[in-house]
Order: sequence, then C-alpha cells, then structure tokens
Amino acid sequence: MRAGWNYAGRGGTRQQSCGAPLYTRRAMLCRLGASGLWVALWPLSTWAGPEAAQQAIRDRIGDRQPQPGGMSLTLPKIAETGNSVPLTVAVDSPMTQADHVQRLHIIVEGNPEPVAATYHFGVRAGKAEISTRLRLARTQTVLALAEMSDATVRSAAASILVTLGACVDEI
Repeated sequence: MRAGWNYAGRGGTRQQSCGAPLYTRRAMLCRLGASGLWVALWPLSTWAGPEAAQQAIRDRIGDRQPQPGGMSLTLPKIAETGNSVPLTVAVDSPMTQADHVQRLHIIVEGNPEPVAATYHFGVRAGKAEISTRLRLARTQTVLALAEMSDATVRSAAASILVTLGACVDEI
C-alpha cells in the first residue's frame, strides 16, 4: 500500500489520507472548483502593451511605414462600459483594380490581444467601409491600418475613455 492512501470504509473503497473517497461526484466537483479558483487567482500578465502592439503591427505590415490620412475612424469619445463599443472605419478608395484596399486591421493595444480584427477586401467589395462593435478592456487608443493594392499603408487613430472595462479586471 502506498503512503497517503488507505483502504477504509465499507467494502474497502479507495480513499485519500484526508478521508474523502477518490471517485465520487463530490470529490470531483471539489477538485474542479479548486482548479477554477486557482485559474481565477493566477496573476494576469496578459495585457498587450505597446511592445506587443508594435510586434502585431510589424507582423501584419512588415517594414512599411503607415501614412496618416486617407481614411476615417469613428469611435465615441466616452464609453460607459467597454462591453460593446461601436466602431466605423471608412477608407477613401475607388475600389478599382488599380487602386483598392486589400486588408484592414484594427489594433487595440490595451486589450489582452492587440489585434481586434482583420478584414479582407477585394475589388468587387464596392466600398471599403466596416461597422462593428469592439470589446475594450480600458481607456486606450484604437488604431486602424489599411493595406492598399499599391503596397502603401494608411492609418487612422482615435482615443476613447472607457469607464468600466470589459475584457478582464486588473489585479
């Protein structure tokens, strides 16, 4: 018999040294609850930060330098809660074969994951505009990058004040 285990109780059920049977519903729920508590109390080191956002931008556009202008990013100035923040991005482009938007990236450095979305466009899209809702963790600046067919990158940014974050709470 191994140390820490004993065979006690009716019918010789296998028990831990604390006296709780190993394979009961109560024991399993206890273990699941303990593991959930452990995960909830684990320190949060998942905030993206400026370095992670810069790396995500480099992964998306390489060494190309984004040029401000040629697009608009509409975002409210203040959001009471970050659960559902409306966002509209429009790129000035005729959407022809020679001049169109290929990809549109939304970067939010204050969230656990810096890239909120990437949209792919083709010539037949007709209009390079998206409207969506974001989940924001805290007050931050939202950045939109548009990759054009001529290999240039356009950018637009807007700041928002979030009074109650949505993604996770800081500990």
